[in-house]
Amino acid sequence: MGLGHTLVLGFIAGVTIVLGMPVGRMRRPAPTLRIMLNSVAVGVLIFLVWDVLSAAWDPIDEALTRHHEGHGGLGSAFGYGALFFTGLAVGLLALVAWEKYLGRRVRAATTVRESSVEVTSVGAQGGATLTETRSVTVSTVMSDARRLALLIAVGIGLHNFAEGLAIGQSAARSEVALATMLVIGFALHNATEGFGIVAPLAGDVDEAGVARRPSWGYLLGLAAIGGGPTFVGTWVGHGFTSTALSVIFLTLAAGSIIYVVTQLISVAAKAKRSDLLAYGLLIGMIAGFLTDAIVTSAGV
Repeated sequence: MGLGHTLVLGFIAGVTIVLGMPVGRMRRPAPTLRIMLNSVAVGVLIFLVWDVLSAAWDPIDEALTRHHEGHGGLGSAFGYGALFFTGLAVGLLALVAWEKYLGRRVRAATTVRESSVEVTSVGAQGGATLTETRSVTVSTVMSDARRLALLIAVGIGLHNFAEGLAIGQSAARSEVALATMLVIGFALHNATEGFGIVAPLAGDVDEAGVARRPSWGYLLGLAAIGGGPTFVGTWVGHGFTSTALSVIFLTLAAGSIIYVVTQLISVAAKAKRSDLLAYGLLIGMIAGFLTDAIVTSAGV
């Protein structure tokens, strides 16, 4: 299959992530709905952790099997294993460092604006003007919900790059039926992943209780971060096949998604609705496995 047709497939697989974006513009969903939305997002992300780690572990498992059968040494297993744990560590710890950096920016970007208010006091000796100074703290950084949505988009983008590699590699081998089934499966995956990205944004409010509605431009930017790498990965995968590259990007994605899952679960725990958390987790994981079944039906 030519590069042009392959890139069209990659675009179709990645663009469906925008289908979940409108959820982020919900004004004031009921508290129970907000908890459920976040819980379903956690369920989808937990499925993705399993999905990417199992795919990244396959080359190591195959190398160990070949060694057990006497067809090779342990060099490949150690090599892929080093890539596996390095990618996992970098994906997880890089987001920890990024969050600390954002925390420092929050403190640095918080400004104090001094304003004067004149108060006139009239006494026996006449009028006297007193000046009262008060401080107003103005925060110029993005909200916690938006930072969390951005982190989710980054993790999903790394995952989708690896999916794009699979599409590009199968198309390069002229396995048209397999490539088509991969596109269908990954397109369904991305539709659920888009919802997972914007779930923290639904009903986001500021300190005064005023709803923060993200602009369509911001949502499309998140979609580009999460879905765009599918297209890029398709282009790269069509040019060459690299198991090592797949392992690196899959484990980077796993590490970043694990970090995001811990953040979302802590948000859900504050609501003290373990029942809704459990229901949402179940729904999200079922959705993930159902869409994965389409990919599996292609023999992957």
